[in-house]
Amino acid sequence: MAALIAPSILSADFANLERDLNAIETADYAHVDVMDNHFVPNLTLGLPVFERLAQVSPVPIDAHLMIEDPDRWAPAYAEAGAASVTFHAEAAAAPVRLARELRRLGARAGLALRPATPVEPFLDLLAEVDMILVMTVEPGFGGQSFIEGTLPKIRRAREAVSGSGLDVWIQVDGGVSRSTIERAAEAGANVFVAGSAVYGAESVPDEIQALRELAEASAHAH
Repeated sequence: MAALIAPSILSADFANLERDLNAIETADYAHVDVMDNHFVPNLTLGLPVFERLAQVSPVPIDAHLMIEDPDRWAPAYAEAGAASVTFHAEAAAAPVRLARELRRLGARAGLALRPATPVEPFLDLLAEVDMILVMTVEPGFGGQSFIEGTLPKIRRAREAVSGSGLDVWIQVDGGVSRSTIERAAEAGANVFVAGSAVYGAESVPDEIQALRELAEASAHAH
């Protein structure tokens, strides 16, 4: 399975977002974190900024909504041009209804789980989503270190997906770098969000390529 790299613009320069989006044109997605200062203790950007990012991005946008009431707000991000919209299981009142609405609007539907949220309650609903995001740090801030305890959850999610025969992607977000991506890939993740590892690198394209190669080699080895 090909490894998809989705650099997080949470680590980009917010005064130069178009420039920093263009810097990741060799990536598969641009990961855009929407935070509302309620679901997580940080405020990033909302729909007007997101809409412009979608217009200028050289790669499809992967929206990660760390917000309360995604049932109300998430569809607007699909309408604004997100290729994929991920909402949190802990925040959605009717996750299946919301996932169906996102798909109806032409976006991939993603379901995100905080580190302490078990994946098991959602495994019967795999057919309703296109991706499961296993957070590998507590959502809210970039630059945190990878939580090793999330690896068994990634493994269980991948086993369930494989057993179902469905093409559901498994994404990891948080502390992903050259030193952690191989373990996440070996556990079964195939979409990797990396922020500071990419934007802090001397060469952004080289870092994207290195992460992709490490993940693919690790996935193929198992």
